[in-house]
Amino acid sequence: MLPPSYALPFAILLVLGGALSCFAGYRLLKIVLALYGFVLGAMMASSVMGVSNSVGMIVAAVVGGLVGSLVFVFAYFIGIALIGAGLGALVANLIWSGVRAGEVPWQFAVVAAIVGAITSMVLQRYVIIVSTAFSGSWTLIIGAITVAADRTVVRAASGADAWVFYPVSPAPGGRWVSVAWVVVGLIGTGVQLAITSKKK
Repeated sequence: MLPPSYALPFAILLVLGGALSCFAGYRLLKIVLALYGFVLGAMMASSVMGVSNSVGMIVAAVVGGLVGSLVFVFAYFIGIALIGAGLGALVANLIWSGVRAGEVPWQFAVVAAIVGAITSMVLQRYVIIVSTAFSGSWTLIIGAITVAADRTVVRAASGADAWVFYPVSPAPGGRWVSVAWVVVGLIGTGVQLAITSKKK
Protein backbone atom coordinates (compact mmCIF):
# COMPACT_ATOMS: atom_id res chain seq x y z
CA MET A 1 0.00 0.00 0.00
CA LEU A 2 1.42 3.34 -1.04
CA PRO A 3 1.37 6.44 1.18
CA PRO A 4 -1.82 8.56 0.79
CA SER A 5 0.03 11.38 -1.01
CA TYR A 6 0.77 8.98 -3.88
CA ALA A 7 -2.77 7.62 -4.11
CA LEU A 8 -4.03 9.98 -6.85
CA PRO A 9 -1.14 9.50 -9.33
CA PHE A 10 -1.29 5.74 -8.78
CA ALA A 11 -5.07 5.80 -9.26
CA ILE A 12 -4.67 7.65 -12.57
CA LEU A 13 -2.13 5.00 -13.63
CA LEU A 14 -4.68 2.31 -12.69
CA VAL A 15 -7.38 4.00 -14.80
CA LEU A 16 -5.12 4.28 -17.86
CA GLY A 17 -3.66 0.78 -17.48
CA GLY A 18 -7.10 -0.69 -16.81
CA ALA A 19 -8.57 0.94 -19.93
CA LEU A 20 -5.63 -0.30 -22.02
CA SER A 21 -6.06 -3.83 -20.69
CA CYS A 22 -9.86 -3.83 -20.95
CA PHE A 23 -10.15 -2.62 -24.53
CA ALA A 24 -6.85 -3.67 -26.17
CA GLY A 25 -5.43 -6.36 -23.88
CA TYR A 26 -4.92 -9.01 -26.56
CA ARG A 27 -3.30 -6.67 -29.08
CA LEU A 28 -1.00 -5.12 -26.46
CA LEU A 29 -0.48 -8.24 -24.35
CA LYS A 30 3.19 -7.66 -23.50
CA ILE A 31 2.47 -4.13 -22.31
CA VAL A 32 -0.51 -5.37 -20.29
CA LEU A 33 1.58 -8.16 -18.77
CA ALA A 34 4.28 -5.63 -17.87
CA LEU A 35 1.69 -3.36 -16.21
CA TYR A 36 0.07 -6.15 -14.22
CA GLY A 37 3.47 -7.60 -13.35
CA PHE A 38 4.46 -4.17 -12.04
CA VAL A 39 1.28 -3.79 -9.99
CA LEU A 40 1.53 -7.30 -8.54
CA GLY A 41 5.25 -6.94 -7.78
CA ALA A 42 4.69 -3.51 -6.20
CA MET A 43 1.84 -4.85 -4.06
CA MET A 44 3.86 -7.79 -2.79
CA ALA A 45 7.06 -5.86 -2.17
CA SER A 46 5.47 -2.82 -0.50
CA SER A 47 3.38 -5.01 1.81
CA VAL A 48 6.62 -6.20 3.43
CA MET A 49 7.53 -2.68 4.56
CA GLY A 50 6.05 -0.95 7.60
CA VAL A 51 3.29 1.60 7.01
CA SER A 52 5.30 4.35 8.72
CA ASN A 53 8.29 3.83 6.39
CA SER A 54 7.12 5.79 3.32
CA VAL A 55 10.48 5.85 1.55
CA GLY A 56 10.99 2.14 2.12
CA MET A 57 7.51 1.39 0.79
CA ILE A 58 8.09 3.42 -2.36
CA VAL A 59 11.51 1.87 -3.03
CA ALA A 60 10.13 -1.62 -2.38
CA ALA A 61 7.14 -0.93 -4.65
CA VAL A 62 9.36 0.29 -7.51
CA VAL A 63 11.86 -2.56 -7.20
CA GLY A 64 9.14 -5.17 -6.74
CA GLY A 65 7.20 -3.67 -9.65
CA LEU A 66 10.20 -3.82 -11.98
CA VAL A 67 10.91 -7.43 -11.01
CA GLY A 68 7.23 -8.32 -11.51
CA SER A 69 7.22 -6.67 -14.96
CA LEU A 70 10.33 -8.53 -16.05
CA VAL A 71 8.97 -11.85 -14.84
CA PHE A 72 5.62 -11.38 -16.61
CA VAL A 73 7.14 -10.13 -19.89
CA PHE A 74 10.01 -12.60 -20.22
CA ALA A 75 8.02 -15.54 -18.94
CA TYR A 76 5.22 -15.07 -21.48
CA PHE A 77 3.79 -18.57 -21.15
CA ILE A 78 4.08 -18.43 -17.38
CA GLY A 79 2.25 -15.10 -17.52
CA ILE A 80 -0.53 -16.63 -19.61
CA ALA A 81 -0.76 -19.58 -17.20
CA LEU A 82 -0.84 -17.16 -14.24
CA ILE A 83 -3.65 -15.17 -15.86
CA GLY A 84 -5.61 -18.41 -16.29
CA ALA A 85 -4.80 -19.48 -12.73
CA GLY A 86 -5.98 -16.12 -11.41
CA LEU A 87 -9.15 -16.36 -13.46
CA GLY A 88 -9.70 -19.90 -12.13
CA ALA A 89 -9.25 -18.69 -8.56
CA LEU A 90 -11.69 -15.83 -9.21
CA VAL A 91 -14.29 -18.27 -10.58
CA ALA A 92 -13.76 -20.49 -7.51
CA ASN A 93 -14.35 -17.46 -5.29
CA LEU A 94 -17.53 -16.55 -7.22
CA ILE A 95 -18.87 -20.10 -6.97
CA TRP A 96 -18.00 -20.45 -3.29
CA SER A 97 -19.45 -17.06 -2.29
CA GLY A 98 -22.70 -18.02 -4.05
CA VAL A 99 -22.91 -21.29 -2.10
CA ARG A 100 -21.70 -20.38 1.41
CA ALA A 101 -20.10 -17.62 3.41
CA GLY A 102 -16.47 -17.59 4.44
CA GLU A 103 -13.13 -18.26 2.82
CA VAL A 104 -12.75 -20.58 -0.15
CA PRO A 105 -11.05 -23.85 0.92
CA TRP A 106 -7.48 -23.82 -0.34
CA GLN A 107 -7.92 -27.21 -2.04
CA PHE A 108 -10.81 -25.89 -4.14
CA ALA A 109 -8.87 -22.73 -5.00
CA VAL A 110 -5.76 -24.70 -6.02
CA VAL A 111 -7.74 -27.08 -8.26
CA ALA A 112 -9.57 -24.14 -9.86
CA ALA A 113 -6.27 -22.33 -10.44
CA ILE A 114 -4.73 -25.43 -12.09
CA VAL A 115 -7.78 -25.92 -14.32
CA GLY A 116 -7.67 -22.22 -15.22
CA ALA A 117 -3.95 -22.42 -16.08
CA ILE A 118 -4.43 -25.46 -18.33
CA THR A 119 -7.48 -23.92 -20.01
CA SER A 120 -5.63 -20.68 -20.64
CA MET A 121 -2.86 -22.53 -22.47
CA VAL A 122 -5.33 -24.47 -24.65
CA LEU A 123 -7.64 -21.54 -25.45
CA GLN A 124 -5.06 -18.75 -25.30
CA ARG A 125 -6.73 -16.13 -27.50
CA TYR A 126 -10.12 -16.23 -25.81
CA VAL A 127 -8.78 -16.55 -22.29
CA ILE A 128 -6.45 -13.62 -22.89
CA ILE A 129 -9.29 -11.50 -24.26
CA VAL A 130 -11.72 -12.31 -21.42
CA SER A 131 -9.15 -12.10 -18.64
CA THR A 132 -7.60 -8.83 -19.84
CA ALA A 133 -11.07 -7.32 -20.37
CA PHE A 134 -12.29 -8.22 -16.88
CA SER A 135 -9.03 -7.56 -15.03
CA GLY A 136 -8.72 -4.26 -16.90
CA SER A 137 -12.32 -3.44 -16.05
CA TRP A 138 -11.69 -4.02 -12.35
CA THR A 139 -8.44 -2.04 -12.40
CA LEU A 140 -10.17 0.80 -14.24
CA ILE A 141 -13.04 0.89 -11.73
CA ILE A 142 -10.77 0.80 -8.66
CA GLY A 143 -8.69 3.64 -10.12
CA ALA A 144 -11.79 5.65 -11.05
CA ILE A 145 -13.28 5.20 -7.57
CA THR A 146 -10.06 6.49 -6.02
CA VAL A 147 -9.83 9.43 -8.44
CA ALA A 148 -13.49 10.31 -7.82
CA ALA A 149 -12.92 9.72 -4.08
CA ASP A 150 -16.06 7.67 -3.46
CA ARG A 151 -15.79 7.91 0.32
CA THR A 152 -17.69 4.70 1.10
CA VAL A 153 -15.56 2.48 -1.10
CA VAL A 154 -12.27 4.27 -0.41
CA ARG A 155 -12.86 4.05 3.38
CA ALA A 156 -13.51 0.32 3.07
CA ALA A 157 -10.44 -0.10 0.89
CA SER A 158 -8.19 1.70 3.36
CA GLY A 159 -9.63 -0.04 6.43
CA ALA A 160 -8.68 -3.61 7.21
CA ASP A 161 -7.26 -4.45 3.78
CA ALA A 162 -4.39 -2.57 2.17
CA TRP A 163 -5.58 -3.57 -1.30
CA VAL A 164 -9.12 -4.22 -2.43
CA PHE A 165 -8.94 -6.18 -5.67
CA TYR A 166 -11.89 -8.51 -5.06
CA PRO A 167 -14.99 -7.82 -7.17
CA VAL A 168 -17.02 -10.44 -5.27
CA SER A 169 -16.75 -8.66 -1.92
CA PRO A 170 -17.45 -4.96 -2.50
CA ALA A 171 -17.69 -2.40 0.26
CA PRO A 172 -21.00 -2.00 2.11
CA GLY A 173 -23.23 0.13 -0.09
CA GLY A 174 -20.94 -0.53 -3.04
CA ARG A 175 -22.82 -3.37 -4.75
CA TRP A 176 -22.94 -1.21 -7.89
CA VAL A 177 -19.18 -1.75 -8.21
CA SER A 178 -19.62 -5.46 -9.03
CA VAL A 179 -22.33 -4.64 -11.58
CA ALA A 180 -20.15 -1.98 -13.21
CA TRP A 181 -17.23 -4.45 -13.28
CA VAL A 182 -19.29 -7.05 -15.19
CA VAL A 183 -20.79 -4.49 -17.60
CA VAL A 184 -17.45 -2.83 -18.44
CA GLY A 185 -15.77 -6.26 -18.69
CA LEU A 186 -18.39 -7.47 -21.17
CA ILE A 187 -18.02 -4.28 -23.22
CA GLY A 188 -14.23 -4.70 -23.22
CA THR A 189 -14.58 -8.34 -24.31
CA GLY A 190 -16.89 -7.29 -27.14
CA VAL A 191 -14.54 -4.52 -28.28
CA GLN A 192 -11.56 -6.85 -28.28
CA LEU A 193 -13.38 -9.63 -30.15
CA ALA A 194 -14.78 -7.22 -32.74
CA ILE A 195 -11.94 -4.75 -33.19
CA THR A 196 -8.69 -4.71 -31.26
CA SER A 197 -7.82 -8.44 -31.30
CA LYS A 198 -8.16 -8.71 -35.09
CA LYS A 199 -4.95 -9.21 -37.02
CA LYS A 200 -3.78 -6.33 -39.18
